[in-house]
Amino acid sequence: MSYNLLKGKKGIIFGALDEKSIAWKTALRCHEEGAQIVLTNAPVALRMGEINKLAEAIQAPVIGADVTNMDDLKNLFEAAMQHFGGGIDFILHSVGMSLNVRKGKHYTDIDYAFNQKTLDISSMSLHRVLRTAWDLDALNEWGSVVTLTYIAAQRIFPDYNEMADAKALLESVTRSFGYHYGNRKNVRVNSISQSPTATTAGSGVKGFDGFIKYAEKMSPMGNASGEDCANYCVSMFSDLTRMVTMQNLFHDGGFSFTGVTQAVIEAMEK
Repeated sequence: MSYNLLKGKKGIIFGALDEKSIAWKTALRCHEEGAQIVLTNAPVALRMGEINKLAEAIQAPVIGADVTNMDDLKNLFEAAMQHFGGGIDFILHSVGMSLNVRKGKHYTDIDYAFNQKTLDISSMSLHRVLRTAWDLDALNEWGSVVTLTYIAAQRIFPDYNEMADAKALLESVTRSFGYHYGNRKNVRVNSISQSPTATTAGSGVKGFDGFIKYAEKMSPMGNASGEDCANYCVSMFSDLTRMVTMQNLFHDGGFSFTGVTQAVIEAMEK
């Protein structure tokens, strides 16, 4: 059901790879709520994914951009502003990659060159995106930026590996740039800490199925789905959340504040 919450708004969505991705689901919901969208992803992801199918469904152009390349980001924002005929109202940053995880490197034995790449893509890319928007004055007054994170930034999940460090840095960038952008143009910057979600990227983490099952038992309401997260993103992009900024917003069915549940106790007693 549409409420026209984003009627007249224009946004860039990073990271829609396939139908499983939260960015893909969010793009669909934003379109349903009346937004105009530009889709972007890394060139390699554009070749591997199915983004053109999404682009056709929501009538959005696709502009490739490497989030570690400032020239690519400058071109993206300039092309988006030209397409929209003006500034941008919202951005979804759904970006993350770990070479150490992909290569099966244990946290105690990470490759530091790989680690630098992980932090560059998964964390500092948000800084680059926001700096590019800042330099071009691309974001409109009362704009909204959302990035996706995970509770491993605060708690240890051994197999989440170096991505836990990357998410902690990502959340710090959210707060820091949120302060400066709030002062400058009333632009809000927030992170959403989502339940473990069965996306193509997430499934690459060792033991991910176990993460999902455990979180389901530990959450009073169960895990939040990708569709639920897309709805939350819509609310954060809308004018209903104008005074929410610099927050890490847990969207996890209550997992983050639950010590133990009866379901977990019963599972342990079997």
